[in-house]
Formats: sequence, structure tokens, C-alpha cells
Amino acid sequence: MKTILGYLRPHAPRVAVGVTVKFTAAVLELLLPLLLAHIIDGCVPAQDLPGVFQAGGLMLAMAFGAAFCNITANRMAAWVSMDMTRQLRRDLYERTLLLSQAQLDRFTVSSIVSRLTNDTYNVHQMFDKIQRGGIRAPMLVLGGLTLTFFQAPPLALVQLAVCSATFFAIWLVTRQGIPRYTRAQESVDTMVRILRENAAGVRVVKALACQERERDRFAAASRASREAEEAAGGIMAAANPLSDFLLNLGLVLVVLAGALLVDRGRLASGQIVAFLSYFALIQTATLGLAKLFVKYSKGVASARRIEEVLLAPEDQKVRPVGGGSLPGPELGMENASFSYLGVEKDLDGASFLLKKGQSLGILGPTGAGKTTLVSLLLRLYDADGGVVWVGGRDVATLGREALRGRFGAVFQNEALLNDSVYENISFLRDLSREAVTAAARTAQAWEFIEKLPGGLDARLDIRGANLSGGQRQRLLIARALAARPGILILDSADSALDYRTAAALHAAVRRDFPGVTLVVISERVASLREADRILVLEEGRLTAQGTHEELLETCGRYRRMAELQMGGLK
Repeated sequence: MKTILGYLRPHAPRVAVGVTVKFTAAVLELLLPLLLAHIIDGCVPAQDLPGVFQAGGLMLAMAFGAAFCNITANRMAAWVSMDMTRQLRRDLYERTLLLSQAQLDRFTVSSIVSRLTNDTYNVHQMFDKIQRGGIRAPMLVLGGLTLTFFQAPPLALVQLAVCSATFFAIWLVTRQGIPRYTRAQESVDTMVRILRENAAGVRVVKALACQERERDRFAAASRASREAEEAAGGIMAAANPLSDFLLNLGLVLVVLAGALLVDRGRLASGQIVAFLSYFALIQTATLGLAKLFVKYSKGVASARRIEEVLLAPEDQKVRPVGGGSLPGPELGMENASFSYLGVEKDLDGASFLLKKGQSLGILGPTGAGKTTLVSLLLRLYDADGGVVWVGGRDVATLGREALRGRFGAVFQNEALLNDSVYENISFLRDLSREAVTAAARTAQAWEFIEKLPGGLDARLDIRGANLSGGQRQRLLIARALAARPGILILDSADSALDYRTAAALHAAVRRDFPGVTLVVISERVASLREADRILVLEEGRLTAQGTHEELLETCGRYRRMAELQMGGLK
């Protein structure tokens, strides 16, 4: 909680003013029963009607003053909690952008979404309620107990015992509730993950008639979330009834004891009325604290989940350059190995070198390690062993911006924004329309863009649903080309393109970007045959490399694929 509490420091002056205003409201509310006792015990027996009106008017003014102070303090609390949550959500989002891919894999995207939405909302609610009731309620309880000790010490002792028992019960309930709310939030993560999967793959779900199965899967996750929430809510639900029972029991005891004291002449009737008013105030404040502890339990559980992300250590630090340089090659690996789970190597002993301006083709079956190899070049993950070279330097010695700024990349299953065609290609980089148009022409996308209503200003549906698969791929390629990167990575970027369009695309890239270092991952030999170096991967191992002609002679797998796809060896 220390990190989350730090977000209140910039608002300390406003919080202090709010506390002062709440304190003033609590004092005014605590003085009302004293004036009521004065009217009953002093003014009424003396038939002092002016005194009754004077004290009543003062009570009315205090009541309005307390209401005004409470409204003002509540508005200030709402402003502070909203602004604090806005800054917290912004920092949490920025921190997620800096997480390494390995850290994102551990947290999971659905959990990150849940922390950015549900957890920040719970933290907002916690701080809002604490500022509203966390000052007023304790003030009313402590102030009421103090004043009742001056009024009637025996009755105050009864009230103190009841309040102590109530707070102890609330503390026990809260202690059990926090871990249960943590588990409830984790179950929400699972539900969000299923929702994301279904939203992204809705066409596949419908095409395979899996609606019933997905409905059952979501129902199971929803049921698990409900049960986790019920387990937490069932514990926290005991707070209010238990508080009610103890406070009502105390009220009965106070009334009995007070009646005996009044009967024996040891307590005035006005004092017992004032005491009961204080008891009502204390009871209301205690019930408010019970509700506050429910928000506190949820807020603390969510704050801990947020802090896990905010305090996640940087696991991809930039190492000093030292002697780790390799003049000449633009890309390369030296005995690089990597494993996602740390059990079986997903890439094992990969070595190759590529000069600036050359092209690299990567071929292999599904799961061979093609995307893993590219991920190491981009330093989305750190190699477990060996060295990865970019620009003649170990990638671990390059800063994030210096490294990623060299690349333009198109991965499988990238998403398009629910925005204009221009914004989807520019991608928040404020590129000129001329640069966007040129990239679209190279990517073979301009032909269909200019036919859209509005051209570059045409708006796309969510995930580009109003475009075909090939059109979406060409927009993504245009996005990668628009900033004129030094290294262009196309990961199965032509899988939805026909052979003619794919050939035109590769020819246009070589024509319009003559100095770019090109990395192409493809299942098509025709897309790779012009590459200066082709890597053949099988089960994470680099089994062969060379030019198209060399691999036809030396690699049986490559030759068989060429025969199947191209109908010949040339």
C-alpha cells in the first residue's frame, strides 16, 4: 500500500482542508444533543420560551452548517480520489508498456486489463469512502464517547464495551475478507480472458458452430467468479448484521440502565435523551465504518495487485557496451538459445550473419521457432545463451528506443484501430499523409484504399472487420513501412495474399526501400527464393542455411517444399 498511498501526497493540502471541514461538521453534529439536553432540562422546566427558540435556532444553524461542511468535504474527496485514480491508471498503463514480454506472459493480458479497470476502480472507491467516512465516523465515535463520559460515566462504559466488541468483530471479518477478495479478482481475470478470446475470435466461433461450447466455457468462468465473490461477500456480509446486533444490544442495555438512573434521580431526563442521541450518532458512524471496511478490503486487495505491476523489476536492463561489437553485419546470432518455460529449448544454437541491405528468409513448420528467432532480434525476450547482434552490437547493449527504432515489423494477428485508415497506418506517429500514401502504394494497399468512401479518412470497424483478410494485411505492412525503418520484419505477412499480389509486394519493397534489411518469415518458398540468406528451422534448431540454389542442393526438406509449391526446382 505504500506505493499507492504515495499518489495522495500531491493532494495533501486538499486532503488536509477536507479533513478540517469534516472535523468541523463532526463537531457541529456532536454539539446538537447538548443543546437538546439544555432545552429539555433547562428551558422547558423554566418555561423559557425565548430560550427554547434561541437554542432551537442555533441547532438549526448547526444542522445546516454540518450539512454544508459534509457536502463540501465530500465533493473535495471525490475530486481527490478521481484525480489520484487517473494518475494511478496512467502510471499503471505506462508501466505495462515497459514490461518485458516475459513479464507480460507471467501477468497475462487479461489480468493487466482487469488491473487497469476493475482494480483501479476499487482503489478509487476505497480512497473516496475513506475520505468521506474515515474521518467523520471515528470523530463521531470518539467524540460521542468522550461527551457521554461527562454526561453519564456508567452508561458510557456500556457504550464503550459495545463499540469495542463491534470494532473487534469488524476487524476479524475484514481480516478474512481481504484474501478472499484477492481470489475473487483473480477469477475476474479469467473471465476477462475468455471475453477477449471470444471477441477476437467471434468469426471462428461462429464458423465452427462453437457458440454452445463457448457459452458453457464463459458460464463456468462466470460461475467461478460469482462463487469467489460470494465467498468474499459472505464473509463481509456478516459485518453489518453483527454490528447491528451488538449496537442494538447496547441500546437495550443503555435504555435499561438509563431508566434505572433516571428513576433513582441520578440522571436527568434531558441527559438520557442526549445520551440516546449520541448513541444514535455512534451507531450510525459504526455502521458506516462497517461499510467502509468492505470497500477497504476490496481496495487493499486491488492495490496489492496494482503494486505487483508498478513494482515489477526491470528485467531487461541495458548492459555496458564493453568490447561486444561486430563491425559489418547488420543482424546475426551466435549460438543463441531460448526457452519460454525453461524446460525444453524453443530455439537452440542458432547462428547466422546478415549484412546491411541484405534480405533474410526464414522457413520452417509451425512451432519450429521462426517467430521466436525474430522476437530475440527485437529483444522482446532475452536469449538464455549466446549473443544476438543488431547493428553490429549485442542487443542487450542497445536501449529500448535505439533498438526498436531500427525496426518496422508486421506480426501475425495484429489488430487494427477503430479509426481512420490514415491513423491505422500512421499509428499515432504523426506521419505526413504523403509518407502514409507512399507506404500504402508500396504495400499494394492504395488500390483498395482510394476506392473506400473517404480514402485515407475512411473509418475502419473494430479490428478492421469491414476489410478482407488480405486488405488488413496490406494495411499492416503499410504501417510497418510508413516510418521508413532500417530493418523490416514480415512475419507471415503475405499469408492472406494471392501469389501475384505477394510477388508485387516483395518487388515494390526492394524497389522503394533499396537500403532496408529485410527479414521475411513465410511458408512459401516463392516468397523467400530471392533472399540473400535463407534459414531452415526444425524443432527449434537451425538445420540449414544458404541461398535458394544452395539449399536446393544441400537441404532435402527445402527441396521437397520447392517441388510441392513450385512444381520444380528452379
